[in-house]
Formats: sequence, structure tokens, C-alpha cells
Amino acid sequence: MRQLEQLAISPEVPEPLGGGLHSWFLDCHGLWYTLALTVPSVLFIAYLASQARRSFNTLRYGRSYIMIVYYVLLWIVSGLNLAWCLAQAWQCTSGKELSWNMLTLFTTSGLLFLEVSLVAFLLQGNHTAGLESLTQTLIISGAIIAADVIIKAIYIFGFGVPLFIDASESSNRVKWGLWIVHKLLLTAIYGFILFMHHSKWRERLPAKPAFYNYICAMFLLYVISLFGCMLAGNGAGFGFWLYNLTTVCYHSLYLPLIYVTFLADFFREDDLRLENVYYSEMKDAGFFDADWD
Repeated sequence: MRQLEQLAISPEVPEPLGGGLHSWFLDCHGLWYTLALTVPSVLFIAYLASQARRSFNTLRYGRSYIMIVYYVLLWIVSGLNLAWCLAQAWQCTSGKELSWNMLTLFTTSGLLFLEVSLVAFLLQGNHTAGLESLTQTLIISGAIIAADVIIKAIYIFGFGVPLFIDASESSNRVKWGLWIVHKLLLTAIYGFILFMHHSKWRERLPAKPAFYNYICAMFLLYVISLFGCMLAGNGAGFGFWLYNLTTVCYHSLYLPLIYVTFLADFFREDDLRLENVYYSEMKDAGFFDADWD
């Protein structure tokens, strides 16, 4: 009865919307961290949406299975990545650990799937073509990502390792040890491709400079990330800051990078091809006969 009287005297008032938004953006990593993640992701999806109709027409007439699959994957992963960027406050919210871990696991797996499959296509060089090559690459990439997801899930849900919780400068050696191995493998892969580019096997790689620039950018990113993980594993605050910096760069810039590197040229070339097709069809239909009268 006394509790009912207290509730009647001082009823609970819902938290204002402004306070909720304030804590959503500021309480975990801070405003600038959240904006650095969210703004590029929003702008990139807005750009994809603005180009969606033209891209769809290009893919429909181009009939490239590889580009169709990667364009669809780009949309899916971009949506997941935007959701991940907007849900940063879940890291610091009690009771949201499961949701945050699941969202991060799906998002990072999608990004890594794009990485692995693109590396597989690069290593195939000029032999990349057709549905068979696409199927083989997707199967291999899917198997690698499945193994990666299983290992991470065992660490997170089996051993209770806070693999994706970066809200505090924790020097959990198991966590950082796994990340060191993860970054070391990716660094070695990109380093091997760079070695191939400067060796007698460079002819096996695509000749476009954009591909080489992509590999250089990813190699540099993982070298810095690996260094940050090693420092963070030893309790150095600078290592934790460096790791967060590479995380921001990866989630905000990687998807635009692969679009510019692998898809933009395809859409640009096919736009010219479509213009020629439309011109030929209109010419056959007699639209330009009046110009010769």
C-alpha cells in the first residue's frame, strides 16, 4: 500500500526524446566517433540510391553475373553496416550485449565476405569470367567466412570473450590475441599480393592500377590495425586508440572504396555501351531520318 501511495505522489515520467538521442550519440564513444562512422555510411547509401535506377538498367543489359551479385551484396552489407554504425550505443547499454554481438558478427562477416571474394577474383586474374568462376569463388569465400563466424561465435558465446565490446580500454589477452592472429592473416594475404605485383607473377593479376591501389590501401590498413592490436594487448592506451581509428576507417570508407575500384568503371563503360545500343535502335526505327532531309 505504501508503494502505491509513493507511485501516486511521484509518478514516473518517461525520459524525453532529446535526452535519449543525446545519450545515444555521446555516452559510448562520443559524438565525433559516431559521426565519423555514420555520416559516410549515410552518404554512401544515399549515393547508391540516387544511382539505383541507372545501375539496374546497366546490370540488366550488361548481364554480368559477377557484377549483379556484387551489387546486391554491396546493398545488403551497406545496410548492415549503417545499422551497425547507428547502434554504437548498444556497446554501452546493459542488456544489449547479445543484440550488439549478433549485429556486429553479421556486419563484419558481410564485409569480410566481400574482401575474401574480391581477393579470390584478383588472384584468378584474367581467368575471371562466367557463372562457373563466380560459383566457385562464392563457395570458397562462403566456407572461409563460415569458419571465421564459428570461431568468433565460440569465443563470444562459448568462452565469454568480449570480442566486439570496445567501450573500455580492456587488455583482455585472449581477445587481443585472436585479433592479432586475424589481422596478421589478412596482412599476410595482402602483402603476398603486393609481392606478386612486383615479381614475375604479376601477369596473373589484373593490370588496372585501381586494383593495385586497393591492395596497397588494405595492406596499410591492416598493418596499422595489427600494430594497434599488439599495443592494446599489452595494455597501451595508444594501441586501443589506433585500433579504433582503423575500425572507423574500415566501416566508413571500405564500401565506397570497393565501389570505386570494382563497380564504378563497369557502370561507366556500360553506360557508353548502352548509349550506343539506344542510338542504334533509334536509328533503325528512323528517328534520325529527318536530319538528312
